[in-house]
Amino acid sequence: MKITAVNTHLVELPFENPINTAIHQMRSVGCVLLSIETDEGLVGESYAFTLNAVRLKAFHEMMNGFHHLLLGRDPTMVNAIGQDIWREINPTGYQGLTISALSTIDTALWDLVGKQAQLPLHRVFGACRERVKTYASGGLWLSQSIDSLQREATDFIQQGFRAMKIRVGSASMDTDVERVRQVRQAVGPEIELLVDANQAFTPKHAIRLGRRLQEFDISWFEEPVNVNNIQGHAEVKRALDLPIATGETVYTRYGMRPLIEQQAADILMPDLQRIGGLSEMNRVCALAASYDLPVSTHIFTEQSLCVAGSAINCISVEHMPWFAKLFNESMVVSEGFIDIPERHGLGFTFNQETMARYALC
Repeated sequence: MKITAVNTHLVELPFENPINTAIHQMRSVGCVLLSIETDEGLVGESYAFTLNAVRLKAFHEMMNGFHHLLLGRDPTMVNAIGQDIWREINPTGYQGLTISALSTIDTALWDLVGKQAQLPLHRVFGACRERVKTYASGGLWLSQSIDSLQREATDFIQQGFRAMKIRVGSASMDTDVERVRQVRQAVGPEIELLVDANQAFTPKHAIRLGRRLQEFDISWFEEPVNVNNIQGHAEVKRALDLPIATGETVYTRYGMRPLIEQQAADILMPDLQRIGGLSEMNRVCALAASYDLPVSTHIFTEQSLCVAGSAINCISVEHMPWFAKLFNESMVVSEGFIDIPERHGLGFTFNQETMARYALC
C-alpha cells in the first residue's frame, strides 16, 4: 500500500451561542480536515482545529509542508514517517503548529493502519475495554447564569451523562462557589462534578477556592493555575484533598514528563492535537502508567476513543460535541459511558455534506 494523494479542506463550525471561559471567548471552531489516500482505495482521516478559526491558514500551510514526506510512502510505516517529520521540524521547534501538523498526519496514518487490518484501532493497539466513562463538557460555561447552569445540568443527566464539568474563574470567589453549589444541588449527590479553572488563578487563590469547593464532592480541579507554572500546580496539589488534573496544553511526552516528575498532577489530560497524535498519546499513557498515574483524554472525543479502549490507565474521555457534525457516525452516551466503536480504523469518517456546507474559501 502506497500513499497517492494528500488532501486538506478548511471548515468553520459555528456555535449556537458564544461561549466564555476564564481565558477564552469563543464563537466557532475552524478545522483543517486531512485525508490521506492510497493506491488500495483506503483513506485515512483526521483533523486539527483552532478556536474561532484564528490562524487556521497557518495550520493548513504547516500541514501541507509535509507532503514530500508522505507521497509514495507505505502509510503503515507510521513511526518512520513520524521520525522524518520530527527531524524536519527541529529548526522550528516542538510546540505549536509543528506538533499540531505532526499529530494530524500521525492520526490519519493510524486510521489507515486500522482500515488495512480491517480492525478498530483499539484492537490494533491491544484492547482492554469496550466502553469508557465520559463526562459532559459542552456546557456549564462561565458565561451562563445560574438558572441556565441548573437547566443544562439536568439536561445532561437526561442525555445519559453521570458526570459533568463546570467552569470557574469569575471575578468573585463567592460567585464561583455559589455556581458550583447550585449545580451540585441541581444534580444531586450521585453525579460526578468536575471543576475547570482554565488556568485562571494564582496558587494562593486556587488553594482558597479549592478548600471551599471540597464540600461539594468535586472529582477533580482542572488547570487551577497557568500551565507553565508547574511548581504552582504542585503547590495546589499538596494543599488540597481534591485531585488536580492538567496537561491539555502540554506538547509531547517531553512536556508531560516534568508534570510527572514534579508531582504536579493527579490526573494527566493529553490532547491529541498537542501531544503528537496517537503514537505520542500511547507513549504518554505508558509513561503515566509507569508512575501509576491515570489519564483522561482532552477533547477529540471521537478520535481518542481508540486510546481509551487500549490504555489500561485511561479513566475517561471528555465528551465535547463541537465536532460531531463532521462525522457520518455518532457517539451514543448511555449510563455515563460511550461504547468504543468496532468499525475499522478510528471508526469515524468525514461527512461530505458538512464539509461543503461549512467550507472556507
